[in-house]
Amino acid sequence: MLLRQVHPTWIDDGRPTSQAFTPSPKDHSKLSVYDGDQIEAAEAWRHFTQEQGLSSIGVLAVTVAECVALSVEARPDPAPFKEHAVIDFGALAGNPAKKVGRKLRDKAMDRGWLHRAE
Repeated sequence: MLLRQVHPTWIDDGRPTSQAFTPSPKDHSKLSVYDGDQIEAAEAWRHFTQEQGLSSIGVLAVTVAECVALSVEARPDPAPFKEHAVIDFGALAGNPAKKVGRKLRDKAMDRGWLHRAE
């Protein structure tokens, strides 16, 4: 599982937008995630919000296989911290990236929240 933090502004009418699973241009086509084989969702949320001081209302997840099926690569990226990984959208940008982001979001929502803020 690739654990994705969901920022409060990425919620519309109670549902995460595709922005939660679409990298911004400043991220160089890479979506930051936690490697679920190395850290549990609640601990990833605690790390993100308390140790990094960032905002998240909860954790959703997609699998490596779901990424591969949509032609985006998932790989470890332990430089920032050992549990860090990325989903690399490569050459996708604009509408194609949003379309893949929407599909990843839908897969994650089918699975449901793995952790919610208290």
